[in-house]
Amino acid sequence: MRAILYMLTSLAVIGLAFWAYRENYATQQALSEADKLREGIRTAHSRLAVLKAEWAYENRPDRLRDLADINFDRLGLLPLHPDQFGQLDQVAYPPPPPLPITDPVDVSTMNGKEVEPL
Repeated sequence: MRAILYMLTSLAVIGLAFWAYRENYATQQALSEADKLREGIRTAHSRLAVLKAEWAYENRPDRLRDLADINFDRLGLLPLHPDQFGQLDQVAYPPPPPLPITDPVDVSTMNGKEVEPL
């Protein structure tokens, strides 16, 4: 009986060692993938910072003004002035939609009597 108990115990230890070995390698692989993702995120953040800096550089007001002056014949762009904007009361809003009729009333009969049209 003792031999069977020793054999089952040793099989359990071998099984647990195999499971721990597999879990260790799965964990190492997951950590490696997480590191690769973090590196990709860092790269994307640095690229985004460069793109934002380029966008700010390209959209300088003096540069855009010069480009508008150079291409005035083709584009016809003029600078904006405060008097070019309208007032809020000048905005034509669409009329509100009609309310739906949910409880219609029949007016052809009144108090149980038929009413003649006028």
